[in-house]
Amino acid sequence: MSEQVRSRDIELSDDEVIGAASVLLAQRGHTRAAALMLDVTSARIERHSVYEETMSYSYDREYQEVVLELEPHLIHNTSYLLNDIKSAFQTVAVGCGRDIEDVLIREVVPRVGPNWREQLARDLKGGYQTNQARKVRLEPRHPAEDGLHFTNEWEQRVYHVLKEHQARLAENETIGIMPLGALRVPGHTFEPDFLITYRGRVGVIEVDGPHHKGRASADRSRDRLFKHAGIRDVDRLCVEDSTTKAEVQKFVSDFLKHLVG
Repeated sequence: MSEQVRSRDIELSDDEVIGAASVLLAQRGHTRAAALMLDVTSARIERHSVYEETMSYSYDREYQEVVLELEPHLIHNTSYLLNDIKSAFQTVAVGCGRDIEDVLIREVVPRVGPNWREQLARDLKGGYQTNQARKVRLEPRHPAEDGLHFTNEWEQRVYHVLKEHQARLAENETIGIMPLGALRVPGHTFEPDFLITYRGRVGVIEVDGPHHKGRASADRSRDRLFKHAGIRDVDRLCVEDSTTKAEVQKFVSDFLKHLVG
């Protein structure tokens, strides 16, 4: 008996269905489709009911659709991934007794208010930053400092240490700090927590909180893509293992030494 048949009675929440399909894509080797799932701004399962009529009887048929929302600049050239994504969702659906009929990719609708004309004027003049913290800018309580945005307070604390280190260096031999800058690699757009430039080298620091548990495989794939794109070094700071400022300072010093070593 196949695994799919044996698992028909498993009940999964919508989020678990989305997660299982995403992991299945990676396990099947469809890395670009799996990475696209990391880029979605939102993912949800919508339920529909349609009235159908045949020659002999009529009935209400219920079905489900997966809706993935992406920023407009990420929509381009995603259509060829849809078949792989749809197949993964339908495989998971069979295992948990669902009827997922289709997968749709939609653009995120911009959030505007009464002053939308002023916002549009800024966008047209180039005053709207579309490549820095595109997701966290939509959240009302994200940390911000020096005109930069951060996902959480852990990243902001690391920024403080990086900025202090920057201030100690000579102006003609300092570091550049870019938090959450959108970086395009083949097939994906990522936002590294920190892109660091130093002495002609480029490195990435990722700040891993408790939510990164169970994501080791996806993180390794992402790090490998960074290195293939010319990032010299990628290092990860686990916030649970670096609870003091001194530990973060040592991490930053070691990272910069290795970056130019």
